[in-house]
Amino acid sequence: MALKTFVKISNVNNLSDARYCSGMYVNLMGFSLEKNNEYYVTPTAFKEITDWLSGLEYVAEFSNSHPDNILEAMAQYDGFSYIQIAERLHLPMLKNTSYSLIFKYTLEKAEDLDDLLDLAPTLRENDILLNLESDTSMEITGEIQKEIKKIAAKCELLLGFGFDDKNVDQLLDTIPLKGISMKAGHEIKPGIKDFDEMADILEALEVED
Repeated sequence: MALKTFVKISNVNNLSDARYCSGMYVNLMGFSLEKNNEYYVTPTAFKEITDWLSGLEYVAEFSNSHPDNILEAMAQYDGFSYIQIAERLHLPMLKNTSYSLIFKYTLEKAEDLDDLLDLAPTLRENDILLNLESDTSMEITGEIQKEIKKIAAKCELLLGFGFDDKNVDQLLDTIPLKGISMKAGHEIKPGIKDFDEMADILEALEVED
């Protein structure tokens, strides 16, 4: 079993999510390393979770930490291949580390895509993966789809909004995406997790061997 596209899952903080996503053959699994984040995972918890997993790479996720603090936090963990940040000015300060970089951009309005189109060639030149998310219920209209397609042609792009199990195939066929990104969440109680939406999408992406 495999997935038809590259998949990143973020905000992982429990074994239920981690084992399910690993079993579905996702590519990247993200963990928040910022102590003020509701999904923060301690070094001990990270080791306990990842000791059960195999076959995927891990992303250390940060929102606004300074690069010095990011690298200080990273020194307490073993096993990360990627760092994801949301501060554009911090990208040059981290590009010469041993970690691959992901730039998370949260889209607030369609007009912001013009800014990303200008940035995309620089991201490609520096091998930085773009993770495009939106905190609003923004739909991917035909016009937005055209703009995202232009960006995806200029850099490696993970799409993190605007899709479900019904339209994800169409978007993958239309836009030259690197893949998609989704968010995990808290367990209802230890060992019990509502996977419905994420599971529906992952199952829609399954490819039979």
